[in-house]
Amino acid sequence: MSPTPPVRRLRLGMPRRVFSQILLMQLAIAAGVVVLATGLFLAPLSDQLDDQAMRRALAIAQTTAAVPQIAEDLQHTPPSVDGPVQQAAERIRKASGAEYVVVMDVRGTRWSHTEPQEVGGHVSTDPSDALAGRDVMEIDNGTLGRSARGKVPLRDGGDRIVGAVSVGIEYDSVRARLIHAIPGLFAYAGGALAVGALAAWLISRRVQRQTRDLAFSDISALLSEREAMLHGIREGVVALDRAGLVRLLNDEAQRLLGIGDEAVGRSPDEALGEGRTSDVLAGRVTGTDLVTVRGQRVLVVNRMPTDDGGAVATLRDRTELEQLGRELDSTHGLIDALRAQDHEHANRMHTLLGLLELEMYDDAVEFVGEVVGDHRATAEQVTEKIGDPLLAALLVGKATVAAERGVALGISEGTRLPDRLVDPRGLVTVVGNLVDNALDAVAGTPHARVEVELRTEGRSAVLRVRDTGPGVPAEQRELIFTEGWSTKKPPAHGKRGIGLSLVRRLAERQGGGASVSDADGGGAEFTVVLPEALTEAELEPALAAPAQSTAEKETR
Repeated sequence: MSPTPPVRRLRLGMPRRVFSQILLMQLAIAAGVVVLATGLFLAPLSDQLDDQAMRRALAIAQTTAAVPQIAEDLQHTPPSVDGPVQQAAERIRKASGAEYVVVMDVRGTRWSHTEPQEVGGHVSTDPSDALAGRDVMEIDNGTLGRSARGKVPLRDGGDRIVGAVSVGIEYDSVRARLIHAIPGLFAYAGGALAVGALAAWLISRRVQRQTRDLAFSDISALLSEREAMLHGIREGVVALDRAGLVRLLNDEAQRLLGIGDEAVGRSPDEALGEGRTSDVLAGRVTGTDLVTVRGQRVLVVNRMPTDDGGAVATLRDRTELEQLGRELDSTHGLIDALRAQDHEHANRMHTLLGLLELEMYDDAVEFVGEVVGDHRATAEQVTEKIGDPLLAALLVGKATVAAERGVALGISEGTRLPDRLVDPRGLVTVVGNLVDNALDAVAGTPHARVEVELRTEGRSAVLRVRDTGPGVPAEQRELIFTEGWSTKKPPAHGKRGIGLSLVRRLAERQGGGASVSDADGGGAEFTVVLPEALTEAELEPALAAPAQSTAEKETR
């Protein structure tokens, strides 16, 4: 037997969709406003109709009392169904549409009435206010039922009160006017409700499109997921509004850019300062995988516009990858140099073997001496002028690479650099970048040569790298230090346009600078000044003393 299908229970409550909830809430608000407005209109309408009926009765009574003949007949004729007062009152009643017109004397005796048998009787309500000379408006019950009444004093030609006039308007007619007004009022209320419902539907449809027909719970979950994703991913995310102001920064973006939450609500120029990073974030520089340098970090930025006129930029840290790429390029160069040396060494070994087989021993000794001497001369020339071992090793290796590429790499006669560098690795980076650029510039040209000069001025280190290449046009001498700008084809591992930018930033961070000019005899000359690059000279003995004491102890 198949299992019994579960019974689906009818769930009552608010719908889940934003569109449905907003529509229902707006309809409820519109209906509530219409009902409230209708009630507020109906509440005073009854009082207004009562007041209008009483004022109408008072006006008829005042008009009746203003007829001089009625006061005259009241004084000189007895109350009678066929009397002149009764006839005049009935004529006025029929003409005005009143329920009754009663004329009474000062004792409250009726001289006229709608029902003839009431003529000569005493009035059913108190006429004292009217007989006292005051106008009266009221809703009261009498012999003809409930009516809206108006009472005024009746005066003779000498302005003496001789009686009163009471006029009544049937109250059922007042109620009928109120009831008659209700359908029209409901029609207006229904029309207003229909307009409100249509407006609510249009607004809800717009909200539905903007929220993509999601439920409030879905939106809340999406916001929570977005926060978790933005602050959990290892890419920096910067969101800007249509005015170009930062409206969101995740944790990684704050770390990569070196800014905090205070940047929110500010433009990239205000938050980061002027530069290529601000230009990329602001959209003034366009493209994909744009390379920029922020501090010591190499960043790759992609900027995507959003539908609301803003933009979202993603930041990736390529510092380590860039360093690995440069190390890979250097390794490739060294491998090529070693491969060339291997061929050259094999040729030399063959030559040496031939000299030995021919028993030309003196020539063999001379040949070996020349080969060893050349390499030793190059290394000795570098180490004599450059005291730092890291920098000396770099230049010896670059000389080998340069020789393989057909470039003569030399050290100028004025080069003198003691072993007192504060940041040897930083200077190695600067020298390596400039020498690599110079080798690329002169490779393949006749009589290619690169010359390196390193000297000191006090505690400052001055580096000059000259080449015999085509040089740098005057209009590009500042542009070449911009992140991402390069005239060379990008390597396999990524982007170019980083080396010279890093050189200038490293120099500026130490209070110096980097520039390029024309070299003597053609080509380019790059100059880098690094203030405070060397330690104090008088510190050398102090540093050497402990080593000397240690040596003496070992001797003893």
